[in-house]
Amino acid sequence: MKARYQFRFYPTDQQQKLLAQLFGCVRVVWNDALAICKQSVSVRGASRREAGERTRSTKLPSNNDLQKSVITQAKKTDERSWLSDVSNIPLQQSVADLGIAYKNFFDSLKGKRKGKKVGSPKFKKKTQRQSARFRIGGFSIKGDEIYLAKIGNVKPIWSRRLPSAPSSITVIKDCANRYFLSFVVDVEPIHTDAKNQSIGIDLGIKTFAVMSNGKKAISPDYSEKDRKIRFLTRKLARQEKGSKRRERTRIRIAKQHNQIADTRKDFLHKLSTKVVSENQTIVLEDLNVSGMVKNRRLARVISLQGWREFRVFCEAKSEKLNRDFKVISRWEPTSQTCSCCGYRWGKIDLSVRSVLCLNCNTEHDRDDNASKNIEMVGMGHRHDLKRTGSDHKTTSVASCCDPSRITAPLGR
Repeated sequence: MKARYQFRFYPTDQQQKLLAQLFGCVRVVWNDALAICKQSVSVRGASRREAGERTRSTKLPSNNDLQKSVITQAKKTDERSWLSDVSNIPLQQSVADLGIAYKNFFDSLKGKRKGKKVGSPKFKKKTQRQSARFRIGGFSIKGDEIYLAKIGNVKPIWSRRLPSAPSSITVIKDCANRYFLSFVVDVEPIHTDAKNQSIGIDLGIKTFAVMSNGKKAISPDYSEKDRKIRFLTRKLARQEKGSKRRERTRIRIAKQHNQIADTRKDFLHKLSTKVVSENQTIVLEDLNVSGMVKNRRLARVISLQGWREFRVFCEAKSEKLNRDFKVISRWEPTSQTCSCCGYRWGKIDLSVRSVLCLNCNTEHDRDDNASKNIEMVGMGHRHDLKRTGSDHKTTSVASCCDPSRITAPLGR
């Protein structure tokens, strides 16, 4: 299986200029190739335009044709002669990446690609994240240093050793002017014994994860950095475009975003590693995050949690450690059913944090009960607890004035 290892490095002033030139050439090649692709997506015939019919796009040019147009032939012109000053490999990879982006876009339209719909490729900007990819032939490893074609030797901050020789290296410059080397390597699955058979995890806001074994994971507090980002964003809107002060403010905003992202990624990596290493089967609930963020009161705090990122980490590490990763349907009534007897009490308001089951008189914490139900559904044991009969039908939404069912109507 493929894995990505990323390390930060600090280029010299001369290397920064060379990298800036490389990023600019890669960006120009991408934009020129994208412009050609957009021109090829034309209307077939003027009669269809007059009739107002929906037309189909023409076939996109191949990667070889694009490379001849935007690289080989462009180098011979005065406007693009400076493309010869950088390595040819990242330029070719830029065109190849555009082809992959269009393939993902068309597969998403046809329903061949799972997950959220993928948008069409967009033009790259100078102020956004910059990257250039070197394949074999454009780089070499010399001890602790990496040689990049027409850039020179760079020395990353090695936090761990690579498990195998990399197949490609991507040089990245983020919005806060930090430089990274991203290695794609082959790793072998690790077979280890797990302490526990299974675990169910219910994701939340204040308490990031409530697990069926009784443990809880509290997410870091991002509120202070988030308030600073909003303050600096309002300041950025008042500053003149193109000014040096606006650029400094933009970098300050990017640094705050990076601090939040780094803190969140560190927390999610540690939590996912612990969960996957200790349990053989990990069960999560399929959350409709895109629909939940439409709630304007919770959109910001939900977006900061990183639920999807945690799911991706758990899935990747489960494959690496030979674990079973399962995701149950979002329509399972995990918060409406007693985890002890299977009695279904119905929907309850989010402000209700503790419920007393009318059937078995067991008091449940809302999130802890949901995590146990998630584990049972994922392991296929939920059907054993189903109850039938008129006294076990789904009831209406619980209210805070019903003391027989709600024991702790506290805020979330």
